[in-house]
Amino acid sequence: MPDKTRLQKELKDIMQGAEDSGVSAEVVGDDMTHWKGTLKGPEGTPYDGGVFVVDIRLDSDYPYNPPKMKFDTKVWHPNVSSQTGAICLDILKKEWSPALTIRTTLHSLQALLCAPEPDDPQDGEVANMYKSNLELFNQTAKQWTEMYAVPKEAGADVAQLVEMGFDADAARGALGQTCGNIEQAMELLLAGM
Repeated sequence: MPDKTRLQKELKDIMQGAEDSGVSAEVVGDDMTHWKGTLKGPEGTPYDGGVFVVDIRLDSDYPYNPPKMKFDTKVWHPNVSSQTGAICLDILKKEWSPALTIRTTLHSLQALLCAPEPDDPQDGEVANMYKSNLELFNQTAKQWTEMYAVPKEAGADVAQLVEMGFDADAARGALGQTCGNIEQAMELLLAGM
């Protein structure tokens, strides 16, 4: 188990600065080694207006090894797999330092959305589009943001979860934690939040 005191401090720091920074994170259930992070799409990019959910797993040797992160929200980006959400970012691999935190790593992901690295891609198809037809890339990234990352009206989703037998308040809470993703909200509810 990672250092619980450090994890609690990191969580507190993220929550205190969430309003201003555009990034936040919460522990999934009672498992301090499993977090869900969110980051707002940077203004002036095709990701503007989107809220992206990142799955974060911490090994027992965190912070000496990097967290394992992947996007739960589908995103069209050269450094993120359009299929699995896997992320190609140096600080999640060999450039990791124990001085880094979950918060700084989420900020780095936000910066990556601003400045793709198509010459070191996670998704070759997306990188090729970025390099050969930037206008089409921007259009596609914006469409994906609107389809997958822009929070939807939660009323219908709450009703759908209530029809499945979940409590309305719990459903609203789960949808809030998952930025309106009904599948992830259902997983949280089934896990007992």
